[in-house]
Order: sequence, then structure tokens, then C-alpha cells
Amino acid sequence: MITVVGTGTGAPVGEDVLAGAGLVVGGRRHLDAVVLPESAERIVLGPLAPALDAVERQVGKGGRVVVLASGDPGFFGIVRVLAERFGPGLLDVRPGVSSVAAAFARIGLPWDDAVVVSAHGRDLRTAVNVCRAQAKTAVLTGPGAGPAELGAALRDAPRVLVVASGLGSRAERVERVTPGEAAARDWGTAVNVVLCLDEARALGAARTVAGPGERPAGWALEEAEFAHRDSMITKFEVRALALARLGPRPGDLLWDVGAGSGSVAVECARLGAAVTAVEKSADGAERVRANAAAHGVDVRVVRGTAPDVLADLAEAPDAVFVGGGGRELPAVVTACARRARRTVVVAMAALDRVPAAREALTNAGFTCDGVLLQSSRLAPLPGDVTRLAATNPVFLLWGVRPPAAVEEGVAQ
Repeated sequence: MITVVGTGTGAPVGEDVLAGAGLVVGGRRHLDAVVLPESAERIVLGPLAPALDAVERQVGKGGRVVVLASGDPGFFGIVRVLAERFGPGLLDVRPGVSSVAAAFARIGLPWDDAVVVSAHGRDLRTAVNVCRAQAKTAVLTGPGAGPAELGAALRDAPRVLVVASGLGSRAERVERVTPGEAAARDWGTAVNVVLCLDEARALGAARTVAGPGERPAGWALEEAEFAHRDSMITKFEVRALALARLGPRPGDLLWDVGAGSGSVAVECARLGAAVTAVEKSADGAERVRANAAAHGVDVRVVRGTAPDVLADLAEAPDAVFVGGGGRELPAVVTACARRARRTVVVAMAALDRVPAAREALTNAGFTCDGVLLQSSRLAPLPGDVTRLAATNPVFLLWGVRPPAAVEEGVAQ
């Protein structure tokens, strides 16, 4: 039997748990905090493979193993690795209070509506994008992915960071800081978790299903759902296919370049992605902000003219939507294709723009495809009859970076 005990933010480990153990495995601070049986072998967790091999040897000869972990070891913890190697039936898991639950408790907030993301041994950009998109996020930190790095990436985001260190110990600290303040400090190694909050929405409403806000029941919203100027908006038929090709999801960063009303940006944000909308006109930028607020999502709005302003966007997007079809379209598509990690989708009303946009995508190594969308909507006529009213045809072009190129990190 392998007994897995959550320590630190939970109850102390009793001597009865350790009694008779032939092997005790844990972090150095966990092992130093308990009295081990004299006959027990002690292994300080570092690389997992040697520790798991030792556990297998001990179990193979019928010995007891105790694994000491932080908080709830079944929550982004060692239970997964042990269950994969030895099977769930061999585990006796005794969880403590997770660092996430403890941190939210310290600041008096519920966390059934929080999104939890691990940056421990993982790419920090996913955590950053989730923090941008969600009002309440808990980030499990690690070397190179702590409060300073998170704060530096979120300097321009309207968020407050709560840094919880040494939870459950005499050195416990829970501090509220701005992203800029977090970026300027050395936080040491005692940080357990960082909460990233939009304080205006941090309390939230009562929930039935835990986790992030409910996913939309539908997308490709009617044009009437957005403020727009002179029908200058991506029509819902075009938006539906564009969203299908963009594939926005939590942890992604999307750009909406030439955002106009921001309808594509808002819909991507509703599906959980972090979104930056680029719009050259002042009234257009305000319109995007208003539409985002009306739909209760966060969209970062950057005012400027593409492609020049794109150089100011530090982080490469997972996918890009390019609207409009001016003379600068080939240069805009080229700039977006250089940066996009996965997909670029381009909507054009002018057919003569298509060859140059397609060439820009293929020159950047994308596999390119497209379709001309022509739709006719039902329209009532006097006398209780209905006709078909044609909408303007739009060419939708999309480029997809080959999977091998994405894995090799071609996009810079």
C-alpha cells in the first residue's frame, strides 16, 4: 500500500501514519517536519523516476510506502503519477487543504468560479492568457514562472495579484500587489500560489457548475447584438466559419486586426480566449470596448494602424483574424503570418485582394485554403410571403501552420 498524505496547509502528519513505513518519500521540508521510523528509508523528491523506482521495489517486497506532498496531492499533484504507475487501487490518499483553497480562504472569497492553471514546469503563456481572459484565476507557480514573471506579462492588464507564500507555516504571507509591483520583486522559493483577480468581478454570482463562466450556448451572434457603424460588421455567417477556423479556447491568445465593431474579438473572448483587438480609429476602438463590456468579456484594445502597430504587440498570438481589405492587406497578412503560432483567417470583400493574401500565407509556410461565402437570408414581404435577400459575398481565406512547424516553434 502507498499512503499519500497532504501536508503543509492541512493537518500535521500523525506518527500512526508513518508507523511501519519502509520508505518515506517527500520534499525536503516535508521530511524535515516529521519524525521518521528508524528503519525507514528516506528519499528526498527531485527527479521522479528514481523515487518511483524505489517505491516499486518497496511495494514489490510487500513494504509500506508513505509519500508526503503539499496540500491536496490529488489536485495537480503526485497522485496522478502514482496512479498511472501503480494503479489507483494501491493508493490510500489522505488530502490536506489545497493551496488554492487556502489562498482564497485567506482573502475571504469563494473559489467555485475560479479557473486554476498550473505554470509549474509548463509554459507560462497559457497561465498569462487565462489570467487576461478570466476574472478569477489561481496560478500554481514554479521556477521561472512565479509572481515576478506573471506580473511582468500582465503589466497592462486591469488585475490585482494576491501572492500566497508559506501557507500553513509560521512564515505565511498573503500580499495584494499590482502586476508591476509583483514584477519588481524577488519572491524567493516559498510561493505556493498566485491569485489573479478582476476585483470588480471577483465575488461573482452563485454557481451550479464549478469552474469558469458558462460557455456560450451558441456563437455567430446576430449583428444586432453589437454596436456597429453603417453595417460595417463581419456578418454572422462569415463569423461562424471564421470562429470554426480560428478555434479560440482557454489559454489561447487571439488577435482581431482591423477589428471594426470587435464582433470577432468579442466572440473569441466569449469562448474563453485572451483577445487583443487592433483598430485604427478612435471611435472604432471605443466601439470595441463598448461591445466587450456589453457582453461581459475582457478584450484588450490597441489603437493603431496595421501592420506597423503589430510590432508593439510583444506576445505571439495563437491565431489571428484579419478583417477589411485595404491596400495594406498583403503587408498586414504577412506580418500576422510571421507571428501566428497556429492559424490566420482573412475576410475580404474584394476578390482581387485574394491572390496577394494567399501568397502571403503560403510564403510564410502555411497550408492555405478558402471559400467564397454567399448567403441569402429569409426576408418578409407584404402579404405574408417571404423572399430571399442576398448578402454581399465575402471571400474567407485561412492558413494553417503545419503541426511539425508549430511543435518546432517556427512562429516568433
